[in-house]
Order: sequence, then C-alpha cells, then structure tokens
Amino acid sequence: MPAMSTLSSSWFPRHERAKAIGISMGGFHLGNLVGLLLTPIMLSTIGISGPFILFSTLGLLWVTRWSSTVTNDPRESPFVTQSELRLIQAGKSDSVSNNGKFPPLRLLLSKLPTWAIILSNVTNNWGYFVLLSWMPVYFKTVFNVNLKQAAWFSAVPWGSMAVCGYIAGVASDHLIKTGYPVILVRKIMQTIGFIGPGISLLCLNYAKSPEVAALLITAALSLGSFSQAGYLLNIQEIAPEWAGFLHGLSNSAGTLAAIISTIGTGYFVQWLGSFQAFLTVTAGLYFVAAIFFNLFATADRVL
Repeated sequence: MPAMSTLSSSWFPRHERAKAIGISMGGFHLGNLVGLLLTPIMLSTIGISGPFILFSTLGLLWVTRWSSTVTNDPRESPFVTQSELRLIQAGKSDSVSNNGKFPPLRLLLSKLPTWAIILSNVTNNWGYFVLLSWMPVYFKTVFNVNLKQAAWFSAVPWGSMAVCGYIAGVASDHLIKTGYPVILVRKIMQTIGFIGPGISLLCLNYAKSPEVAALLITAALSLGSFSQAGYLLNIQEIAPEWAGFLHGLSNSAGTLAAIISTIGTGYFVQWLGSFQAFLTVTAGLYFVAAIFFNLFATADRVL
C-alpha cells in the first residue's frame, strides 16, 4: 500500500487520483469477495491445497508482469503517449523525488496534519476489523443467529465497499475538476467516511432483527470506504516526497489498532457489559477522528 501511494502520486494528476485509488482499492475488496466465494467451492472439490495453489499462482503471474512493465515515472514508460504525459504533468503541482534521503521523521511528526492522517488510519482500522472479525459473535450473542448459515453476509460488505469506494473517487475528482478546494473535498469524503459508520453503529443498538443489523453493518463498512478519498489521498498532498513512508507509518499505527481491537473486543465487551456499549464507544471514536481531521487536515505541502 505505501507503494500504491508513491506510484499514484507520480502517475496521476491530482484531479484523477481519487478515482485511481477507488479502482485500486476496489480490486482489494473484490479480491476478498471472490476469495470468499471461491474458497469453499475449491475446498469441497479440489481439497485444502486448491486455494493456495490458485491464489499463489495468480500472485506470481501478476508480479512477474507488473515488475517487468512498471516504471517510477510515466516519462520512462513506453506505454504512455505524449498527450497522456502532458495531462499527468499539468495536473501535478509538486515533485515526488526524495533523492533517496531518509524522511525527516521528527519534523513529520511535529505537524498536526500528519497526526490527522495517523488518527484517521487508526480509527478506520479499529472499526473495520471490529466489524469484520467480531460480527459473527455479535449475531450469535445478540440474535442467536449463526452466520455460517448466512454465507452471503461475508461477501456482501466487500462488494458494497468496492462500489462505494469507486463512487467516492469519482465524486471527489468531479468536485475538484469543477473548482472546489481540494482540502474541502478531502474533508467532505472523510466526514462521510467516519460520521456515516458512527451513526450506523449507534443505530445498530436499536436493531430488532438480524436483517436490519446486517443492513446497518453493511452501511457502516460501505460508508467507511469514502475515507479512501479522504485521509488516504491526503497522504500524497501533505508530504509528496515521503508519501510511501507516511502511508507505511500511519498504516503501522492502524495495524496496531486493528490488533488491539480484534484481540481486545471480547475484554472490552465484558468490561462495558454489552456489545452495544462497545459499539457506542467505537462510534464515539469515529466522531472524534472526524472532528480532528476537519480541524487540522490540509491539502498544502507541510514538508
């Protein structure tokens, strides 16, 4: 993913990056969808080795093709026409070459826009992994429903996230093209990406049926994908030379949050007394992170 930030900042003008990221992350979500649907079929027909052989072969074929054709700069690629190159260059407002230098970590961490991105990544991963990893237990505990008997639930959120992430990208690029300030667009998308899941989780406390609960959880995950056009793109704007490093740094914090939330949810639920109380706390975290991003995020280069 850090490589994705570095390459997209080099290869796409600012007004096309959101759609590019939406398509890229859509592939991520659809890959999970296909994997969830294909794996049970392969396990029952080919055996346990089937999924490993198929997915590893696809990965090797992809990386072989990708590594032989990708270039750091579109000017070095034989597949880019002069008209495409002019479009890319016209839409780039900053240099992304760091000449191999190590990023100024202390300076980077001294900036509030950096912390707006880190907190957003932490919050996004916290809610994302709580919803995906603990919902089977939630449905069994609250509604006495075994999600093994409702396999569709495992697949639907991934497909809806892919669609909503792409919609967010198209909408963002359209707003920027029509003259809206870049930071305003990023804040709008980030607000939808956090306030939407927060409200969905609060409404989940009042769900009276598993069907309504499933709809609200899907809505929370789908709206959360709008943050791809928020903080995820903002990384490339505040530190274009260090986009990959900042993405990796924020992702490390986000992964740590995912570990804590995945392992600790059971303890939190026991401590707070119910799943509903824990979901309310998670909704509160979404709201705080949304406010922090709106207060301190910027589209200006901070380094």
